[in-house]
Amino acid sequence: MLGPVILAASRSDRMRRLISAAPVTKPVVDRFIPGESVDQVVPIIQDLTAKGLEVTMDVVGEDITTPEQATLARDAYLELIDRLKRLELGERAEMSVKLSLFGQALEGGHELALANVRPVVEAAAAIGTTVTLDAEDHTTLDSMFAIHEELRKDFPETGCVIQAYLFRTEADARRLAEAGSRVRLVKGAYKEPAEVAYQQKAEIDKAYVRILRILMEGEGYPMIGSHDPRLISIAQELARRAGRKPDEYEFQMLYGIRSDEHLRLAAEGHRMRVYTAYGTDWYGYFMRRLAEKPANLLFFGRSILTKS
Repeated sequence: MLGPVILAASRSDRMRRLISAAPVTKPVVDRFIPGESVDQVVPIIQDLTAKGLEVTMDVVGEDITTPEQATLARDAYLELIDRLKRLELGERAEMSVKLSLFGQALEGGHELALANVRPVVEAAAAIGTTVTLDAEDHTTLDSMFAIHEELRKDFPETGCVIQAYLFRTEADARRLAEAGSRVRLVKGAYKEPAEVAYQQKAEIDKAYVRILRILMEGEGYPMIGSHDPRLISIAQELARRAGRKPDEYEFQMLYGIRSDEHLRLAAEGHRMRVYTAYGTDWYGYFMRRLAEKPANLLFFGRSILTKS
């Protein structure tokens, strides 16, 4: 029941100021966001890949207000890609981008976001990796899917994210489950109205399984974004039934959550990718991690009480 409250707080400037100023916040945020700069996050990438894991990198930030901020976001990704190239880590690290960070919500935002993300996709392809377009709230999805389709004309491995709690997603999955596509399935982490999204966990879980079956039985490359042990087991069984080899799908989990499970899946021969966010504008990302899972909120609460 606290999830919607936390999601509302993620858009509150007042709550942003209060939580950002709290002395106990940074140690907790560090669990989910291991750095603010490329220099700080590179050792994390090296450590994860040395353990047999792969990563997808996210420069955090969404609510930009000027085209200049969108350009800075583009340049931050280009800096990351250049560093990965020098470290010869391109094949182990992909990028995840939110088009809102590239100007999608500004005037002329669709064209602006496409213009900003294309150089990132080009640079990623040049070092042997790719980009996945993150899904945001339902009002942005038609634009995201259109940009995804446009980018795939030249860079067919460009991925996208779909969210199980939206009613539209089963149809989107059928359309996307084609040869060469890369699709990450997540439950969804935005506050959506009952007119467009399931509201109960049981309904969302059932939708997740239905959509995952569509992806596994399709011709694309499914990416299972979940920490739920039951859904992970179901994904393995659906992959077995579909005759998929271990390199024909992958698991994705967030940095700082169930790290032992990351290593277990990798040791079993699964492709395991760790979604690793970094940057200074961490507030919205952090609050959605709290809203997604009660254990995260309890972890934050215990930290506050301990420090107090």
